[in-house]
Amino acid sequence: MIREELLAILRCPIDRQSLRIADTTLIEQINESIAAGQLSNRASQRVEFALDQGLIREDGKLLYPVVDDIPKLVADEAIPLESFTPHSE
Repeated sequence: MIREELLAILRCPIDRQSLRIADTTLIEQINESIAAGQLSNRASQRVEFALDQGLIREDGKLLYPVVDDIPKLVADEAIPLESFTPHSE
């Protein structure tokens, strides 16, 4: 679980927007798409591993994976959320 102190300083590496924790419903939807082999990241690579958590960019357009409690804040690894409706907790 990402601590609030860390979340307060993390930013999107593309445009420095703030990030928020994705709710569990969205993570479940994303993991279903990953399991079905239907999800690609910004680099057009298929996402192969289920997410523990995710960080959503302030504008709701991208999700950065969190695996083993480590945020992967790499622009190419961000997951576009066009096909998902982000929810706030």
